[in-house]
Amino acid sequence: MRAAASKLEWSEPKLWRIETGQTSLRSLDVEAMCKVYGAPAELTQALMGLAKETKSKGWWHSYGDVIPDSFDLYVGLEEAATSIQWYESEVIPGLLQTPDYARTVIGLVPDRDEEEIERRTHVRITRQVLLTRVTDAPKVDVVLNEGVLHRPVGSAKIMAGQLNRLAELDELDNVNIRVVPYSAGLHTGVMSGPFVLMRFPVTGDGRDTEPPTVYVEGFTGSLYLDKTDEIERYDAAFKDIWGSALDGTGSTRLLKQVAKELGK
Repeated sequence: MRAAASKLEWSEPKLWRIETGQTSLRSLDVEAMCKVYGAPAELTQALMGLAKETKSKGWWHSYGDVIPDSFDLYVGLEEAATSIQWYESEVIPGLLQTPDYARTVIGLVPDRDEEEIERRTHVRITRQVLLTRVTDAPKVDVVLNEGVLHRPVGSAKIMAGQLNRLAELDELDNVNIRVVPYSAGLHTGVMSGPFVLMRFPVTGDGRDTEPPTVYVEGFTGSLYLDKTDEIERYDAAFKDIWGSALDGTGSTRLLKQVAKELGK
């Protein structure tokens, strides 16, 4: 798989999802794969035809003009995940943002007109349906640095609404939100930076349907990491960060306290 992914210039998670039937693909991708695998011309044409007929798209494909290809992969992984562990040091994670908070963050990028900002905001809020979906809602554990709570994004009203929203989401059975206080001092998250660790369903015999994947968003691009040693390192980092955070009661109390102060 690693050799094939290298020849196709794809990530291993992408190839894994395709080969285990977790996602659809374009006929041109089928053609490229058949070429790498040495498939006969007739079989290649037949498979390309099937790809055209059976391709089904997730809801986010309707917003292809405002979702970069790299993030399109992330949204697909997020939808399929059974567990999402997210550490964020600078802003509220998109999966937990209110419309007003999201609109402010998205509008920070130059040259985006109002229509594009609204479409991107709609995509971000639509993603949040997975938190409360009736079937197989993922377990979501989020750790925030305390500085995220105090960093003004938009008005005080927007921030207060966002923090109250976090406290509400934390009441969901599958969502846990923790805050690392300033008093925790130096912790692993300071070195690792923000990241998302996603895990996926397992088969009846306990095998992964898809390898655990770490998503790291950069200013000019994103990283998808799935090597065993990489997963182990980020898993250990998240456990350490989680251990540095306030417990559930303390985190909720801090969220509501800061929200109350902003609402004055």
